[in-house]
This record gives sequence, C-alpha cells and structure tokens, in this order.
Amino acid sequence: MHTTVFERSRPDARLIAESLAGSRLQPFWLDDLPERPIRPVLSGRETADLAVVGGGYTGFWTALLAKQRDPDARVVLLEGKRIGWAASGRNGGFVEATLTHGAKNGETRFPDELDTLDRLGMQNLDEIEATVEREGWAVDFERVGSIAVATEAYQVAELEAEHDGEHELFFDAAAMREQIASPTYEGGLWSLRDTALVHPGKLAIALMRACLDAGVEIFEASPVSDLSAERDAVTLSVRGGGTVRAARVALATNAFPSLLKRYRLHTVPVYDYVLMTEPLSDAQLASIGWQGRQGVADSANQFHYYRLSADNRILWGGYDAIYHFGGRIRPEYDDRRESFETLASHFFTTFPQLEGVRFSHRWAGVIDTCSRFCAFHATAHQGRVAYSAGFTGLGVAATRFAANVMLDQLAGLETERTSLDLVRSMPLPFPPEPATYPAVQSVRWALDRADHNSGTRNLFLRALDKVGLGFDS
Repeated sequence: MHTTVFERSRPDARLIAESLAGSRLQPFWLDDLPERPIRPVLSGRETADLAVVGGGYTGFWTALLAKQRDPDARVVLLEGKRIGWAASGRNGGFVEATLTHGAKNGETRFPDELDTLDRLGMQNLDEIEATVEREGWAVDFERVGSIAVATEAYQVAELEAEHDGEHELFFDAAAMREQIASPTYEGGLWSLRDTALVHPGKLAIALMRACLDAGVEIFEASPVSDLSAERDAVTLSVRGGGTVRAARVALATNAFPSLLKRYRLHTVPVYDYVLMTEPLSDAQLASIGWQGRQGVADSANQFHYYRLSADNRILWGGYDAIYHFGGRIRPEYDDRRESFETLASHFFTTFPQLEGVRFSHRWAGVIDTCSRFCAFHATAHQGRVAYSAGFTGLGVAATRFAANVMLDQLAGLETERTSLDLVRSMPLPFPPEPATYPAVQSVRWALDRADHNSGTRNLFLRALDKVGLGFDS
C-alpha cells in the first residue's frame, strides 16, 4: 500500500493543537448572522392547503415556489428547532448544478437521461442566480466555478480524461499551483460555470424572509411527531399538542427519520466535519494566490472540500464520514476531536505557508446519504404527501429542483421533471441494524484502501459497483 501526501507530509502535532485552541464549537455561518426574532410555536389547530415539514432549503423552496404558483394558497411551514440550524446552516456553501452527485454517478445510474439531467441542473442553478439578483438577496453569491485537484499522480490522468474542452480548463501541476499555491497539487480541472458559492446561513434567512413576504406562516420549535392521512386531508401532530390539517403535505426532513415509515431505511445520517479559519491577512492570502476564489475539492474517495468566505476565511471540511450505530443523531457527536485534528493536519499539509493561522470555528453537520448518492422523490397516501431526501451532501441547489418535483407531484402534474427515471425510481433501502453499521464501516475501509492503492477498487467495491451500490466521489 502507498502512503498519501497527507501522510508523507504531516505537520508538527503542536501546530495542530495550537491552531484548534480557542476554536468555537459553532457553525460559522450561523454565528455570522444578526439576532433575529424567534418564530411562534404551533400550539393550536391550523388548516392549510399545503403544510411543509422542515425549515431548511428544501422546505423553504417548496413553500416559496408553492406561493408563486398559487398566491392565494395557505401555506404553513413547521420547523422542529430553529430555521436553518441543521444542514442548511452547516454546509460548505457549494451551490452545484449537478442533480446526480457528479457526472460519474449520473453516468452510472441514469445514462439515458444524463444530458437532460445536466440541462435541468444547469437551468436550476441559473434560476437560483437569477432569483438572488432579482430579489437583491445579500447572500455572498459568487458564480466562480469549482476546481477538482489531483493530490496524487494517478489522479492527473483521471482528471485529464474527464476534460471535455467546453466550459472547463485543465491544469498541469505548474499551472494548478499558479492558480492556488499548494505543494500537494499535481494537476486540476476547473469547471467554470457549474458551481457557485454562497453564505449558507444568509441564504436560509433570505429564503425565510421571502416566504414570510409571500404570506407563508412559519412556526419554529414545532417538531412533527405524527402524520395521519384521512380520505381528504392529512393531519400533522406537533409534539406539545398543536396540529395542522392540510390538503397536501411536503416532507423536507433531510437526514432525520422520515414520517413515512416505508422510507425510514432509505437514508442514513452520516456526520461531516468542518473547520473555519480566522480571516487571512493580505500577506497570507497573497501567499496562496487563489485570485479566482473557486471552490476546491480533491479527487480522492475520502476528499476535502474548501473555499474562501467573503471576509477571506478558509472553510475546510470533508474527509471523515462518520456513521453511528442505529443512525443516531446526537449533539455530542458534533465535537469529534479526532476528526478536527485530522482536518487541521491536512490543512497545513496543503498550505504550509499558513503556519500560525488559527481556526475560529469547528462544527459538524449530518448528511442524508442514500444508496444511489443523489436525491430520491417519493409520494404516499394517494399523492397527498410528497417526500424528497438523500441529497448526500450536494443539496444546496438540488433542493430547489426537489421542491419543484414535490409540487408537481402534489398537483398531479405530468412534467418533464416527473417523467425522469431519477424521479420515478427509488434507491435500494439500507439493511436494518445490526447490519448497517458494519456495512458502512466496510465501505469506508475499502474506500480508504483504494486511496492508498492508486485508486484501485478491491473486489468488495467492484461488487458494490456491479449491483449499483458503489460510491465514487
């Protein structure tokens, strides 16, 4: 087995410890927002044309687009805690056009409709950008593209093979290091148009305000504990006693257990860990270049993603993907020292010229992973309930597409979206515990081995690929 660059060039342990000392266990994006009023708790009995469960991107886009389709509709949105506190306030802010978690995954699972999916994904991203500009949302939106970087020699050929010559630029090692100065870079592929960057917390708040302006009624601290369907309506029961009786319901609960029992094994929650540096000085920023301000991800199976914020901090996340037995989601899982130390070590291997930079924030977020690694869309109760989940870490843009899918489905419309195999098909469910935990750990181990063997996938991974369960970042 080979070593990776992050093992060959490890920084001093004292540097790692000093960089993390004093960091806050809090998502920077939420810490960077002004105080805002808390929305009321649902306590009585409400009725609605559409009830939306979940106050993140999926829920807000669904509520907002529903009001745009029918301004007279009564739309109620229920959030279990605070707006944007979960994945919508914890992600990296990569707004990617892909609806299939990248081209490779799309080619494997939806080869016959990949061109359509690419077109619809780019159209969706363009419409997000147009909305931000038209509405004047102050969300630090930058359409700068993203660079896939090679940190090992074998990855260079893979990136060069992916280069289609249109809207992409391929860099050898020297050219890549001209873009961003890192001794780890062996090459790179810059996709110019398919990715924007955004401040995730500001986007969540902008969506909330747009919903309120459109007349959506929003309730916080109102976790839905039960969904029951009648012949002509669906009733949502909130823990504490409130209810909403709605003609239609959209479920936007991300990694949390679905209110539809039949789909509870279709996602598993996987923890992703993130660091944010203090703002870089002009000299520090000059030492790494990065004039294009592109989003970056390396090409390993266990990959890092990183970008600059508006005030020139570096967000550095990824690599570890931690699943806890039983799919548990608990606050104590947010602070995993081993993961933060690993991330810090890899950061200074990538940018040794930034020695002395400290991390101001550290946090974790839960990814709703499904077995096909891109969102699925389901209905229940004679089409009165719609559900989208399984974004697997690339949902900032795809949530808007999912919102339109759910609204089409709830309206009983046959559209280009609803005719897609992406929408009509379902991923395989995960096995129940105790089988899920060892299965996930086996996949993690095998992917790590591939990263240590020039990307070569072992028999276990090839078997998963053959039955449609393989993962390729």
